[in-house]
Amino acid sequence: MSGHSKWATIKRKKAVTDQKRGSLFTKLVKEITISARMGGGDPTGNPRLRLAIDTARDNSMPMDNISRAVKKGTGELEGVTYDEITYEGYGPAGIALIIETATDNRNRTVADIRHIMSRNNGSLGESGSVGWMFHRKGCLDVPKAAADEERLMELLLDAGLEDLNADDESYYTVITDVKDLEKVKKVLDESKIVYENAKIDLIPENYIELEADDARKVIKLIDAFENNDDVQAVYTNMEISESAMSSLNE
Repeated sequence: MSGHSKWATIKRKKAVTDQKRGSLFTKLVKEITISARMGGGDPTGNPRLRLAIDTARDNSMPMDNISRAVKKGTGELEGVTYDEITYEGYGPAGIALIIETATDNRNRTVADIRHIMSRNNGSLGESGSVGWMFHRKGCLDVPKAAADEERLMELLLDAGLEDLNADDESYYTVITDVKDLEKVKKVLDESKIVYENAKIDLIPENYIELEADDARKVIKLIDAFENNDDVQAVYTNMEISESAMSSLNE
């Protein structure tokens, strides 16, 4: 599952940009609300809610906003009911796409997804058409300045480490089974090793490497999805070639 460092680097930069957009809070509120509705409002017994709250805190969401979102999910406050719908399809150069949404209007959302696809050289597929290529995993990034690879391996193997990607210049990417993500976070916290972007991710079995022109088209398509308030996350099996990176950074 290694080999996705260049696209991962761009995703980190995009995440910093997204952090400055009001749409990020909208997506986080939806995730907290849905998590509380599905698993209850106590984060100690609801790992998905705990992760959503941690992510909201990491992105400086006020506790009042978090508390209201939880209460809307549990029904203590009146709120919108969101449905989670996943779309699958293909983008430029045949790359696979999974688009996870949370919506209060299914017809609007599917129309928006189709419109974005058609305007950006993509096409919707049937359910399961690309999902088989991806595995749901726990994932987080550790700055290389925070620990060396040998120490991370030693600390995390017993906590459920499945893969440690060291290809990125600045970060290690830690991959675990979903159920082990909290254990890994706890070990890092107790060892005072900082980490970023702890999340549940969909990781493809294999990647398709793209040159600059196709990579730009895919990034444009992903940006269009991520700018839609109903879209919670977009996953792809794109990798970016070494030769394309300098062109994309210009």
